[in-house]
Amino acid sequence: MHYTWPKKKLCRREGINLFWTEKYDLDKSKRSLLRSRKTSEYWVQLRKKQLAKRMFWLSEKQFFSYYTKATKSNLEWTTWEKMLKMLELRIDNVVYRANFARTRMQSRQFVGHAHFKLNWVKIDIPSIALKVGDVIELRDKLKESPLYKSLLEELDEFSKQNKWKVSIFNWIDVDPKNLKITVKSIPEKQDFDQIIDIQKIIEFYSK
Repeated sequence: MHYTWPKKKLCRREGINLFWTEKYDLDKSKRSLLRSRKTSEYWVQLRKKQLAKRMFWLSEKQFFSYYTKATKSNLEWTTWEKMLKMLELRIDNVVYRANFARTRMQSRQFVGHAHFKLNWVKIDIPSIALKVGDVIELRDKLKESPLYKSLLEELDEFSKQNKWKVSIFNWIDVDPKNLKITVKSIPEKQDFDQIIDIQKIIEFYSK
């Protein structure tokens, strides 16, 4: 997914730091985040949809496909739960949740460049949907690279600050020494980004 807009402009447009790095910190921006304007319900729904789509670094076609799958799924969850669970279980998102990448944008790039194995098979598709029991592991030849050596140092420091937990998400198990992630369970409501208003997104698409 490639945006032609400058990333800082995208952040200002949605009113938050979409990429979670200091470079795009809006607190340091000298420009106003929000414009004074009358807003319709449609406009609010559109902005909520754009915000979530850009947070997950997806195209409109990709994002809408998750809504379509959620409405057709037979799983015993509400539409919004189904949609968010599918987004959370993308392999690029799980790599990000495990803190093996600093941003979702970076995790998508890592997966796309075949840095990881899924159940011991090399993969390069960021949209792969994971299930309970799946194991993601960094490929052996990359474990000695400067990029991941520095990551190991960061993970070690992060774990010390968080009582040896590398990820704050209980639905994944993270092994920082072997750079391995195991999906333990399906993510629940408390695991979703609270800033995402999925109900507004569903209202937008259901019209």
